[in-house]
Amino acid sequence: MTHRHIIAILRGITPDEAVPVCTALVEAGITLIEVPLNSPNAVDSIGQAADALSDRAEIGAGTVLTSEDVRAVAAAGGTFIVSPDTNPEVIAETVRLGLKSYPGVFSPTDAFSAIRAGATGLKFFPAEVLGAKGIKAIKAVLPPDLPLYAVGGANPDNFDEFFAVGCTGFGLGTYLFKPGMSVADVGERARLAVAAYDKGASK
Repeated sequence: MTHRHIIAILRGITPDEAVPVCTALVEAGITLIEVPLNSPNAVDSIGQAADALSDRAEIGAGTVLTSEDVRAVAAAGGTFIVSPDTNPEVIAETVRLGLKSYPGVFSPTDAFSAIRAGATGLKFFPAEVLGAKGIKAIKAVLPPDLPLYAVGGANPDNFDEFFAVGCTGFGLGTYLFKPGMSVADVGERARLAVAAYDKGASK
């Protein structure tokens, strides 16, 4: 299964919304979907979405802070873990269970701690504070093939800035989903994001 490097971040989603919203995202072309664990009954949402869409998408968890959280996500069928910080224990447990690990980093120190612990890729967060220039400077010292995601302030209007400094992809939160948004609105925003991503990725 090949994926665009766009992670949809569904903070605040409920289990009742999970399958319809995730289906709309997949149909628009976004197949990496994160349910932050500070959402209501997040593990239930992950399980339902994974059951419904595991052949078409990867469902993972965000805001993962402990090894126990990692195990709960794995048991629910999640396939990747995104954390707001660089926690070597969380990364190591993620790798041990065969899940992909995308920890949040803000500095070269964070980045190399994450790499040493076995991270699959790095989430530059908050990208709007670090900026494309900051990411470019840090990327210069990182392994060249390591996937880098801009998260926190990334949106289709600035994809090109982040692509230009070597980012692989993006995490999109409130741009794509806020509690109360209709499934149709989520799908429409997802299509706009996919179009911008495809245009930038082809340059």
